[in-house]
Amino acid sequence: MKNLKKKFQFRIHLKSKHLLVIMTFFCGSAAVATLASGITTAPFQEAAGMIVVPFEKSMSAIGVWLGNLEKEFHDKQDLISQNEELQNTVDTLTEQNNILIQNQAELTRLEELYKLDEEYSDYPKVAARIISKDPGNWYDTFMINRGSKDGIRVDNNVIAGKGLVGIVTEVGTSWATVRSIIDDSSNVSAMTVGTDDTCVVEGDLELIDEGKLRFTQLYDQNDKVTVGERIVTSNISEKYVEGLFIGYVSDIQLDTNNLTKTGTIVTPVDFQHLKDVFVITSNKQDAVQEEGDEQ
Repeated sequence: MKNLKKKFQFRIHLKSKHLLVIMTFFCGSAAVATLASGITTAPFQEAAGMIVVPFEKSMSAIGVWLGNLEKEFHDKQDLISQNEELQNTVDTLTEQNNILIQNQAELTRLEELYKLDEEYSDYPKVAARIISKDPGNWYDTFMINRGSKDGIRVDNNVIAGKGLVGIVTEVGTSWATVRSIIDDSSNVSAMTVGTDDTCVVEGDLELIDEGKLRFTQLYDQNDKVTVGERIVTSNISEKYVEGLFIGYVSDIQLDTNNLTKTGTIVTPVDFQHLKDVFVITSNKQDAVQEEGDEQ
């Protein structure tokens, strides 16, 4: 029992360098014995093959995977660069398209102003741009970038699109305020083109939501005025020059007095998107005075 205990203690306290010497001796003896006996090394080669070959295949697979990963990374970087280039191209084209749309809209407005200038060629005019307006969706009162230095005066008539817009109410050196005919306080003496019957066109900010104005006090005793009749400023208006187009009759009805008629007019002017206007620099009173001087 004591001997076994000593052996056990010997194994426990055996140093690693002693174990290495023993194993080296054992391997060397096995190699010598193998060569001496002519035993084949095939089992050792087979064992090596079972360990080394799978390891080589694994390393090869890892190498291929890393190569593919690197390729995918470069491909992704290329796609990111291409996407950035395409986005820059899209942004540039979008900006150019917006500029073309703005230019087209500007050209359309200028064409309308040119036609309006031709239509009212008898009146001297100054082109102006709207620079501000009262709060709200509609241009019932607004300011333009022309004033007294440009020949603008109070009571100058203002036109745009295809018809009458309003009248100048206040003038500065380089600005002027315009009250449009859709304003609730506006009243325009007008007449029908076909029959020369007079009426009064009144502003109505609620009715303009339908693109319409209201007319009252129409004397049409012969019932000749119908839907579609053209309405223009009359020759008896105190502040508006004669013949400025206001709109078409869209509805008409007899008043309770059985003498006058009331109805609505469709205006050709877009009072929600005004931008450029013409100011007629000669007033109605100028024309009246000229006629008096001639007489």
